[in-house]
Amino acid sequence: MKEDVLFKPLDLGDLHLKNRIVLAPMTRGRAGDTRVPNSSMADYYVQRSSAGLLITEATVISAQGNGWIGSPGIYTEEMVAGWQNVTRRVHETGTPIFLQLWHCGRASHSDFHDGALPLSASAVKLNGDFIHTPFGKKEYETPRSMTLEEIKATIKDYQRAAGNAKEAGFSGVELHGANGYLINQFLDAKTNRRTDEYGGSLENRYRFLKEVLAAILEIWPSHRVGVRLSPNGVFNDMGSPDFRQIYLYAIRELNKLSLGYVHIMDGLAFGFHNHGEPITLSEFRKEYDGIIMGNCGYSQEEAEQRLARGYADLAAFGRPFISNPDLPARLQNGWPLNPFDNMTHWYTPGPVGYTDYAPYRP
Repeated sequence: MKEDVLFKPLDLGDLHLKNRIVLAPMTRGRAGDTRVPNSSMADYYVQRSSAGLLITEATVISAQGNGWIGSPGIYTEEMVAGWQNVTRRVHETGTPIFLQLWHCGRASHSDFHDGALPLSASAVKLNGDFIHTPFGKKEYETPRSMTLEEIKATIKDYQRAAGNAKEAGFSGVELHGANGYLINQFLDAKTNRRTDEYGGSLENRYRFLKEVLAAILEIWPSHRVGVRLSPNGVFNDMGSPDFRQIYLYAIRELNKLSLGYVHIMDGLAFGFHNHGEPITLSEFRKEYDGIIMGNCGYSQEEAEQRLARGYADLAAFGRPFISNPDLPARLQNGWPLNPFDNMTHWYTPGPVGYTDYAPYRP
């Protein structure tokens, strides 16, 4: 049995984590057309509650934020009630669970919005193969640039969703600022061509994230709030020439807020590329005094290395946790891992590839 740093406890503010292994947020698409969390989703999270911390799949803050079939929401009373069943069962295991707050921005389609174009920082089309919509595969569309009034309204949507998450019984919230979704679209110059106070300079491009966080921090104490960033990522057609400048600026600003953690997609793990040398966790560590969560396709050895060197304090695992609900025990005991099945995990509704994995029997 291994006794490495991954399996040591950690205090996240006033929350005690039994180990440093985190269930990464992953879009699983099992909430159906209503986007109301269900008992199968509760089963899924309970099965993985041997992690030190659970982060839910990306959860849309408003109808306007939708862009993925079957993803859950947090903007109606029915959705809050559905999540209450999830959190009640998870809390019985003693494991904290954070809700990830999500707005797809341009990574959406008018099929999700009764024919209205999706919104983004600027009218810059996502160059991708296609998007799955309620009416089949479609090409991406050029989004509409958000007005100042729409920006303010969306900030209110984030705040309302954060309040709903508290009512639903979550331990905290994670703000999704990564992977080419709305907040990321404001940060990156590639998708932010604005000439007002939300575009141009590093300070202006950070402003939307800053104001969303300020609104959320009126609902939650800072140690119950995390932020996810993908500084080196190109998913959803992202990546800007000044990515180093904007993300190092952002981490310095986030360092002022005493957040629970910053969740960084460590691009080195997947070989992500951008317009220059990737920003490493060690660089972020020099700028950030609080808890850093690293994530991006880690093997156990890669995660241990980052924690042992002090570059990160927590390690989030995604795909290995899908097919291995008892992942912490498997890692600690050296037990074999189930392989990942790409055919069923993302688009197949029901239990197959979701809750039908049994724990390892030595």
